[in-house]
Amino acid sequence: MRLSVVIVNYNVKYFLEQCLISVQEAVKDIESEIFVVDNNSVDDSLEMLYERFPHINIIANKENVGFSKANNQAIRLAKGEYVLLLNPDTVVEHDTFKKMLDFMDEHPDAGGLGVKMVDGKGNFLPESKRSLPTPAVSFYKIFGLSKLFPKSKKIGKYHLTYLDNDQTHEIEILAGACMLMRKEALDNVGLLDESFFMYGEDIDLSYRIILGGYKNYYYPEARIIHYKGESTKKGSMNYVFMFYNAMILFAKKHFSDKNVKLYSFVINCAIYFRAFLALIQRFLKKIILPLLDATVIYLGFLLIKHFWEITKFGYTGIYPDYYDYIIVPAYVLVWLLFAYLSGGYDKPVKLARLVQGVAFGTVAILVVYALLNDEFRHSRFMILLGAVWATGYLLLSRLILSKVKKSGVQLAHQTKKRIAIVGSACETERVNSLLDQTGLRSDHRMYIYNDDSICKKDSRCVGNVSQIDEIIHIHKIDELIFCAKDISAKDIIDMMASLRKYDLEYKIAPEESISIIGSNSINTSGELYVVDINTINKPDNKRSKRILDFSFSILFLIFSPILIFIVKKPLKMFSNIFSVLIGTKSWVGYETSKPEYYEKLPKIKKGVLSPIYVFDKSIRSSLNIGEINLLYAKNYIINNDLSIIFKGLRYI
Repeated sequence: MRLSVVIVNYNVKYFLEQCLISVQEAVKDIESEIFVVDNNSVDDSLEMLYERFPHINIIANKENVGFSKANNQAIRLAKGEYVLLLNPDTVVEHDTFKKMLDFMDEHPDAGGLGVKMVDGKGNFLPESKRSLPTPAVSFYKIFGLSKLFPKSKKIGKYHLTYLDNDQTHEIEILAGACMLMRKEALDNVGLLDESFFMYGEDIDLSYRIILGGYKNYYYPEARIIHYKGESTKKGSMNYVFMFYNAMILFAKKHFSDKNVKLYSFVINCAIYFRAFLALIQRFLKKIILPLLDATVIYLGFLLIKHFWEITKFGYTGIYPDYYDYIIVPAYVLVWLLFAYLSGGYDKPVKLARLVQGVAFGTVAILVVYALLNDEFRHSRFMILLGAVWATGYLLLSRLILSKVKKSGVQLAHQTKKRIAIVGSACETERVNSLLDQTGLRSDHRMYIYNDDSICKKDSRCVGNVSQIDEIIHIHKIDELIFCAKDISAKDIIDMMASLRKYDLEYKIAPEESISIIGSNSINTSGELYVVDINTINKPDNKRSKRILDFSFSILFLIFSPILIFIVKKPLKMFSNIFSVLIGTKSWVGYETSKPEYYEKLPKIKKGVLSPIYVFDKSIRSSLNIGEINLLYAKNYIINNDLSIIFKGLRYI
């Protein structure tokens, strides 16, 4: 047998599905076998495998044993002359494997081979070729010097950025995402080191292949798309800690004691440095816009007050000193707090929410104002003027910021995309129907057919594949969705490379799948469109649910003298009230009597009550709990919680 393909899966069902479709196409003319090792996924990956790919070799682990051990399970059973380790979040061209095998046959000194990897936008992934991460090489990479001097043979060594991405090179380290190895080499140097749970195992094995007398090569004629799943999200602290700790393990195994201490010191400095930067960045990202808003509204209010005093009274100093330092900041805080609670700071920005927030804040200020003694009631008119200024500023600032690309501010109507679906008439219609089911907001959807004769007969078609450059330019397309049944992976990668001048997003719709998969950058996890069951975790709903929880907790406390005669367990009621107040519980959550019916749904707090309380007790035992939980998550509205609370009041 020529080739054994090994894929380890963990909760990436839709990516795995697309990967296997492309792999099956690539092994059509190769004597091969495919292994999928599932590390106890909870996203129905196994069900999908047994249903759609019953002919492949499936190893179902009862726990997550890690990347190395899972790969080794399959490698020990592999019969191929070559073994390919492949990530599930990849798509291979139809001739990728043939090219790789031909190269290995022509280079008997090769123990391992890596390919040219591109992300979901067609951008080259630098980890396609790497060198040994010695202390010096790692230092230049960790502290960003390699980015500043990419062409330096000394400083840019980590990703070998001084080497041509389109030329074949002998390299030291292969990427575990797509790593072809001669079985003979594995028999000589050993399998993956299972001390590495995730990350570092590819570096360790690549180095051992070289120590075993073989060579590793980077071969750009063979290409794959690598979407990069959540576990490899480079911006996350999870990635930083796990990857750098794996590097320390590698150093202890292969470097001298002196170098290990130096390496560990550098790595630990890097971890804390990156963690500190991440915290600062996260804090600034969250606080900078509200802080800017507060500052501008405050200064504007003072200016308005000054002009009002001059215009109305002819001089300044009408209001007491504390007005500027206590009263005005309090007004600003209330307006911004209500703007936040109304969803004005959610993304994308909804201008109506900002107006609503300031309006509610103004009402709250006026209510409190009416309760104060005369000496503290300075001017209702100033409150109204300030509210008008706050509203005007917030609206104008968001409109301006939305025009600045790097501001991160996007208006709700701007999130609607102009999408073009590329494929045959039948598949483009299927994908369009799937998009309708996902609830995706799009300004316009167009079809680009791969058959010019059919395109001329269909008014929805804006052109054929050969005209794609002009179509994107004229129709201002934001996103291309390729139908994998009609457009090969090779053609998709070629098109992504040729269209790089446009700021496009790309997605691929696998044949007979309900998923549409893509990724927007090297630093983001794969993105996919599927029918949404995550409604309950949308920011608006999470905030509304928390406000409802808090409000009812206060109400239940106030009316507890009455409720103790109504509820079945009064002491439990008080316990639940305080649990909900501090946020460890919610008044309504999933029905948890059967864990298998909610474990795979969006995560929410444990509920005191569940959706089954809207039904009579006599029929609860016959309910389909899984379906009820799914409907609760998918179709969540605050009124549902209200109904459940009132009907389940005796059980709070």
